[in-house]
Amino acid sequence: MEYIQELEERVILVGVQKSEGENMEESLDELAELAKTAGAACVGRLIQNREQVHPGTYIGKGKIEELKNLIVMLDANGIICDDELSPAQMNNLEHELQTKVMDRTLLILDIFADHAVTSEGKIQVELAQLRYRAQRLVGLRASLSRLGGGIGTRGPGEKKLETDRRLIRTRISALREELRQVEKHRELIRNGRGRSSIKTAAIVGYTNAGKSTLLNALTGAEVLSEDKLFATLDPTTRMLELSEGQQILLTDTVGFIRKLPHHLIEAFRSTLEEAKYADYIIHVVDASSPQAELQMHTVYETLTELGAMNHTIITLFNKQDKTDCASLHDFRADYSLKTSAASGEGLPELCKLLEKLLSENMVYIERIFSYNNAGLIQKIRTSGQLISEEYTEEGIAVKARVPRDIYGLL
Repeated sequence: MEYIQELEERVILVGVQKSEGENMEESLDELAELAKTAGAACVGRLIQNREQVHPGTYIGKGKIEELKNLIVMLDANGIICDDELSPAQMNNLEHELQTKVMDRTLLILDIFADHAVTSEGKIQVELAQLRYRAQRLVGLRASLSRLGGGIGTRGPGEKKLETDRRLIRTRISALREELRQVEKHRELIRNGRGRSSIKTAAIVGYTNAGKSTLLNALTGAEVLSEDKLFATLDPTTRMLELSEGQQILLTDTVGFIRKLPHHLIEAFRSTLEEAKYADYIIHVVDASSPQAELQMHTVYETLTELGAMNHTIITLFNKQDKTDCASLHDFRADYSLKTSAASGEGLPELCKLLEKLLSENMVYIERIFSYNNAGLIQKIRTSGQLISEEYTEEGIAVKARVPRDIYGLL
């Protein structure tokens, strides 16, 4: 039986440097990592210095000719541009180069499609894919077959409905309704957490900073943890048991990245907003990355857009087993720690800090409740932290921490 060998994607990375302060080489390094994650081999790169990208072809005519020669010389079968291309730019480049043209957004969408596991993740990815492609159907009706095969094309969004804009709009509406139902379910879960008075902390950070490794190390969550971009997409919430009965819920969120496509922010808003509704934010930074400061800035930009910057922020300069980040500082954080989620360094200090923060909003009590008032102990269980209870002749002796707002009731 003969098998058809899949054509290897050999791509050239293309970027436009618009200012002297912009480090396009670093940006293309990240694009190369994205391409590698999607299964493509980067065989070359081309950078043009321009004040603005060319409105019709992204790069100028001279660079297009240079790129044509590079494609032949390096035996490439596609290019990836470091910015999101307009439909006109993508069509014109394909016409000029006679090869597959992709952009950063399409690449990230492809990785998300490959890594989506839960039904919610698949809905979000398909919605983002369709929104992206709906803008690019004009003039492509005769050549939609180009979407078949290779990176930038897989996932739940690859369906025949792309041949008709009306069907796409119908599908988008259906997906939005499905997503609304998921959001309602997520809101019910959040409300349930609120009624229990258990505090929550959202673990945020740049992709591949070590968020899932941290959650696994603290709670034994067994979330997929790999040294690659966007290894996990679906938020996972686990309980962290601290000393003296203290508890906090930790939620691992999807990683951030520079130029995160707007389609993804909109589609994944319900997931990303876990940070907005948390009581604390644990910001995980890959201290071993040369772009650590830029990555921190990207995370804060996204958190600001989500309206999630009004929380206590704990920054973890992670991956200390790989670096010494003595020069790194986070001036927006309330607390900073050096950690290694892989080796466990700094994690006991993180737990002590969380215990301290939880205790700040609680009042410690030692009381004897009459058996007639035993129902108040259930109130402590649901709203506070019951450290111990002992049944005596006088009543029930209780040691506990309770929120200030219910202290008066007790």
